[in-house]
Amino acid sequence: MTSPAPQVNRLRPRRSCLAVPGSNPRFLEKAQGLPADQVFLDLEDACAPLAKPEARHTIVKFLNEGDWTGKTRVVRVNDWTTEWTYRDVVTVVEGAGPNLDCIMLPKVQDAQQVVALDLLLTQIEKTMGFEVGRIGIEAQIENAQGLNNVNEIAQASPRIETIIFGPADFMASINMKSLVVGEQPPGYPADAYHYILMKILMAARANNLQAIDGPYLQIRNVDGFREVAGRAAALGFDGKWVLHPGQVDAANEVFSPSQEDYDHAELILDAYEYCTSEAGGKKGSAMLGDEMIDEASRKMALVIAGKGRAAGMQRTSKFEIPEA
Repeated sequence: MTSPAPQVNRLRPRRSCLAVPGSNPRFLEKAQGLPADQVFLDLEDACAPLAKPEARHTIVKFLNEGDWTGKTRVVRVNDWTTEWTYRDVVTVVEGAGPNLDCIMLPKVQDAQQVVALDLLLTQIEKTMGFEVGRIGIEAQIENAQGLNNVNEIAQASPRIETIIFGPADFMASINMKSLVVGEQPPGYPADAYHYILMKILMAARANNLQAIDGPYLQIRNVDGFREVAGRAAALGFDGKWVLHPGQVDAANEVFSPSQEDYDHAELILDAYEYCTSEAGGKKGSAMLGDEMIDEASRKMALVIAGKGRAAGMQRTSKFEIPEA
């Protein structure tokens, strides 16, 4: 039985999701001052096996004592096939549960792995007297089995907030002919990631979750990062992992609407609200300049306006009631 869902904002801003090794105090200190929407403190790939036990306690210390204002605080634990997972979760959540927003579970292959994490979190929350169900889960898809089961994974727990694409392990798992994570494999003229990204996106949207693209490992190639991030943003993804401070601003920009689009979306919402009101004639559609707007326009505008508001954007235009 999964946990009840408390009143938690599961759609937090995640334009930039900064990976920070949990075993590196210097990086953990620096991450607090970077303008990333989310910071995840990593106990998995970024931590050597011998460093993992101590890294758990380092993460607890920094979650409790650091200043993470304005950031979603996440810890990536090891996957369920390892011997480290349960101790990762118990140590981190018991030690810093009130200062933790989500647990990221890597290499998720089926819904039962998410259910198992949900149950463990619930046990810890009840034991410690924490609010049950507040801590979210981020599920990372990193192989073919996980992608085949992504719809069931997305429905596995009310704690789930995001579905994340893990390109490096995924590329290896399907024998993709490329050594550059996130880049197109040589010899294939189309987008080799389109099916993967769209399947993750559909599973996320069908369950009101966010979809996050994984890392781009050429950390000094900001133009390459922008290109890959722009592909995911164009499809509708909410954000992307960043591995270096130089990628943070680029991610925040790529996954935010332009000022022009944000202003236009807000104008559509204002115009539609007016035209459907008593004062506006209770009309189902209206003209905004040369553009006809209706309920479908409102839904599209809500998406763009929501992203702009989450990014802290300010309007530079104002709706004027049309003259009769």
